[in-house]
Amino acid sequence: MNETRLCTIEQIEQFLSASAQIEFTAHGNDTQRYEHISRVLRRFDYPRRNKRERGILLRYLRHTSGYSRAQVTRLITQWHGNRLATTPLAKRYRVPKAPFARKYTPIDIELLVEMDKANEDVCGPAIAHLLLRAYSVYGDARYERLAGISVSHLYNLRKSMGYRALRVVFTKTHPVCNSIGVRKAPRPNGRVGFVRVDTVHQGDLDGIKGVYHITCVDEVSQWQIEACVQGISEVFLLPVLELIIEQFPFVILGFHSDNGSEFINGPVARILEKLRIEQTKSRSRQSNDNALAESKNASVVRKHMGITEHPPFEKGGKGGI
Repeated sequence: MNETRLCTIEQIEQFLSASAQIEFTAHGNDTQRYEHISRVLRRFDYPRRNKRERGILLRYLRHTSGYSRAQVTRLITQWHGNRLATTPLAKRYRVPKAPFARKYTPIDIELLVEMDKANEDVCGPAIAHLLLRAYSVYGDARYERLAGISVSHLYNLRKSMGYRALRVVFTKTHPVCNSIGVRKAPRPNGRVGFVRVDTVHQGDLDGIKGVYHITCVDEVSQWQIEACVQGISEVFLLPVLELIIEQFPFVILGFHSDNGSEFINGPVARILEKLRIEQTKSRSRQSNDNALAESKNASVVRKHMGITEHPPFEKGGKGGI
């Protein structure tokens, strides 16, 4: 297309209006389109144009070159930086070089997996030494490449997708080592006074922390007391916990909770020891140990009090029942 007769911005606007429904397809290579963009920018003296006129020229170049707005903007920036020099617009990217050759093949990863399985995943330096011995001492040619592997790169191979596809390790939850409380399920044997306790968060509102509900229920009589505190730290929880214990119409003999730090701590343990109440906590991977309090959270707290956000307590308040 010969567009050299378009010499004014008004003519460019008329051309864009008349050819709005026409799509241009560039048959030349990128070099010819770069030359077209350079000619237009030079002919219309792009740097001296105001913002509106630059926008019209940008639309015109997009329409005639077939490039996206981002690409045309990058080319204009490149031309503006080199307009005082003789360097024309040209591609700045090159064909990428060939990737680096892989030193360790999938067969080497399989050998590493076998070595880890045989030695129960010992540390990296030990495995690297065993790989070296397998080749240098026992003469196993399969370990020729792995014999010189560094410890750091050995850990890189362990993190690779090929290794993780062959070597899947599941680790069970380790029990928390805390001397406070006895790790067992309470056994009331038909006697009242063995309570289960748990906390549930009401929810946040506009980034402000909501309140916490404390569920305390007797296992035999199902006598239940609900308390509400601003937070589960010692400042808010300890006074309310003492009030909960006083509210029961019978003597509390056992106090069972999960392994949360709001109940498994020194101040709570001292209060229970002072009242001669046995403190127990749930066992690892035994979800039924505190199932009674968990079910009350759903059937009482969330059903009757809802799960919507509650406003925070007023400043200075510590909670209530």
